[in-house]
Amino acid sequence: MISFRPVLSVLGYLYVGLAAAMLIPAIVDVAARNADWQAFVFSSLIVGLVGLLLSVAMGSALTEGLDTRQTFLLTTLAWISLPAFGALPFLWLGIAYVDAVFEAVSGFTTTGSTVLSGLDSLPPGLLVWRSLMQWMGGIGIVVMAIVLLPFLKIGGMQLFQTESSDQSEKIVSRSIELIRLISLTYFFFTCLCLLAYWASGMSMFDAFNHALTTIATGGYSTHDASFGFFTNPLTGWIAVVFMIIGSLPFVLIIQGLRGQPLLLWRDPQVRSFLGFLGIVSLALTFYLGISGQAEFGDALLQATFNVVSVVTGTGYAMGDYTNWGAPVIGLALLLKFVGGCTGSTTGGIKIFRFLVFFGTVKAHMRRMVRPNRVISVSYGSTRLTPELTFSVLAFLVVYLGSVGLLTLILSAFHLDLVTAVSAAATSVGNVGPGLGTVIGPSGTFGPLPDEVKWILSAAMLMGRLELFTVLILLDPDFWSR
Repeated sequence: MISFRPVLSVLGYLYVGLAAAMLIPAIVDVAARNADWQAFVFSSLIVGLVGLLLSVAMGSALTEGLDTRQTFLLTTLAWISLPAFGALPFLWLGIAYVDAVFEAVSGFTTTGSTVLSGLDSLPPGLLVWRSLMQWMGGIGIVVMAIVLLPFLKIGGMQLFQTESSDQSEKIVSRSIELIRLISLTYFFFTCLCLLAYWASGMSMFDAFNHALTTIATGGYSTHDASFGFFTNPLTGWIAVVFMIIGSLPFVLIIQGLRGQPLLLWRDPQVRSFLGFLGIVSLALTFYLGISGQAEFGDALLQATFNVVSVVTGTGYAMGDYTNWGAPVIGLALLLKFVGGCTGSTTGGIKIFRFLVFFGTVKAHMRRMVRPNRVISVSYGSTRLTPELTFSVLAFLVVYLGSVGLLTLILSAFHLDLVTAVSAAATSVGNVGPGLGTVIGPSGTFGPLPDEVKWILSAAMLMGRLELFTVLILLDPDFWSR
């Protein structure tokens, strides 16, 4: 029988932290003399009270540590309950419940899909809260990818088992030091991004909000036009740099800051990721130039910005790239599946899984030519075990199957094919806006039926939890002794 006490104890502390974060937009609204501060204060009191009661009631249960099953359960419950509580301020402000939950789920999972319009005129506290949810979700994603998922051996993540990960099926205090370093690095780049945006001409309010959502590769903006609102090209290039930083492995970034910068470049997925972005961005730049849709300088910025935004799952938009023609729409759909590096804030399949997949296919083809030859699959200088390659291939099958099944379900609600496919891909991949006239870069998810919003909210959570974290809870064997 699974003991829930340690799980509930951790959840209590998380809720207290969430309650404290809600006071930040309240302070912003007070400074702006906006009465909406009450929504955040009341929500903070409710969430904080629940958190305190759980923490006190569970006492010292956390000293027992967490085993594998408890960690699966904690991870899933945290990602479900935090957006549920994070939606409370939206309810106080008169936003429909389904829209409030959708916006909060999209925020915490750093998907960036939104049901809200008229962002330029929304209360400042609400805009800050959207950005904070993505920022908190971003650091939660990094911690989950580096500390939890390798421990749980999901989708090949055990390849990135760190020295701080315990092998005795207990998550212990040695991970605390790694989490502290991740938090400091995350905060450092957030501040650096904020200063860079401010220096490029953004207002401090815009710089603060966009810094939070850029490093988290979340994509929430304070303007309906997203980055199309800002006219200085330097602002766009700053966003490109920090979106890429948010998409790199944070463990390697930390090691680089501590005097080992070459480790970052030596990682196969980093080189592949940067090379892929460069090739696709240049190809799109030439396409825009040849088709006469933009001058070279503008084409380079718009192509690079939108490619990086889609691949990293940030979801910012610089203009509506769906107006660039059918080839670009097809390219954008494919890019939604890619993602960044493991141990980053990005969604999608992730570059390392593609490397493992192509390595497996290559090895299989060579065995077909020479059946007696022993050929192993490698990632860099590391030879991969059959268990790990199977884990990656199983993830790819479940991922693509989930997108296909979700597309079929959405089609039952009479959505057109482009909307259904892109909504499925963007939700499971935590990418941001979809394609088409409704949910495209210039649209929102607001017009979709409420039932579709609930389905997409569940898909965003499953995608962020790498699918298997949720699916394993449906296995009766998980709950048996």
